[in-house]
Amino acid sequence: MNSVTKISMALCVVLPLFTHAGESAVKWHDFKDYRDVRASNQTKASYHKQITKQFEKHFSKLAEQLPKDYKLNVEITDVDLAGDVRFSGTSEIRVVEPIFFPRINLNYSLVNKEGDVMSEANDVELKDMGFMDRIRRGREESFDHEKRLLTQWFGEQVLTSID
Repeated sequence: MNSVTKISMALCVVLPLFTHAGESAVKWHDFKDYRDVRASNQTKASYHKQITKQFEKHFSKLAEQLPKDYKLNVEITDVDLAGDVRFSGTSEIRVVEPIFFPRINLNYSLVNKEGDVMSEANDVELKDMGFMDRIRRGREESFDHEKRLLTQWFGEQVLTSID
């Protein structure tokens, strides 16, 4: 076995010991009540399922930064995706312009392993009116503007509340 393989194997064993292991739980309201989650080129049900999957995956990724056994509970109370759905010929497309900035409203609580609430807030209103002015890094993902908004909120509000 060469040294690169040995080092790789050792890292696979050692690195998990240093990683954080927080988790997240996301509660959704009825998508009919959200401001703008309109599908443009797919069925409502599949688009709403895609939103749910992408946001929950992102919250899970963010929660990995939390200490072991911490849990982030999030309730999404309103969503207004970046852009606006418009007719284009015979189909609909989502047109992203600066006037249609992303907005997300939520309630959250951060609970430690003993069940103590470390941080919580209701009626948190997130919006990014300058989302088109941000530099994009890497490849573009689905709901990139909303994920960036959530990442910024997580870093400024949730991570700073940990002792």
